[in-house]
Amino acid sequence: MPIKIEGLAPLIQVFDMPTSVRFYCDVLGFELVGNSPMVKEAEREYFHWALLRRDSVELMLNTAYDVGQRPPAPDPARLSMHQDTCIYFGCPDVDQAYEHIRSRGVEVRKPTVAPYGMKQLYLTDPDGYGLCFQWPAEKK
Repeated sequence: MPIKIEGLAPLIQVFDMPTSVRFYCDVLGFELVGNSPMVKEAEREYFHWALLRRDSVELMLNTAYDVGQRPPAPDPARLSMHQDTCIYFGCPDVDQAYEHIRSRGVEVRKPTVAPYGMKQLYLTDPDGYGLCFQWPAEKK
C-alpha cells in the first residue's frame, strides 16, 4: 500500500524569530497557528519554533541558535548557504502578488516568464531564503 501524504511543511532556520514572523505574516499573509513556549533572553521575549499557515500552505520556522548562543549579527557564511534553498508557492495571480508585496515596502523585481512557461516572482526573506510565486503563463 502506498504512503498517504496530505501536506508538506518545510522547516527553515531563522536568525531572528520576531523579524521572520513579521515578514511571513505581515508581508505574505501567513497566520501564526502554533509556537513553542516563550523564552526570555536579554531584554526580549520570543519563541524558538513557529508553525505558519496560509490557505493550504504550511511553513515552520526554527531559530538557528539556542538561548544565549545567538551572535549579535547573522553569520554571512551561514546566510550565503541559504541561497541554495528556494520555496515555490503556487500563485494564480503573480502580478497581484507583486503589487501586494511592493505595497508592504518590499523591493522586488517585476515577474518574468521562464523559458518553460511559468510566470515567476522571486524575492528573498529576511534570512536570504529564496521565495518564488509562480503560475503557468497564459499563452498569447
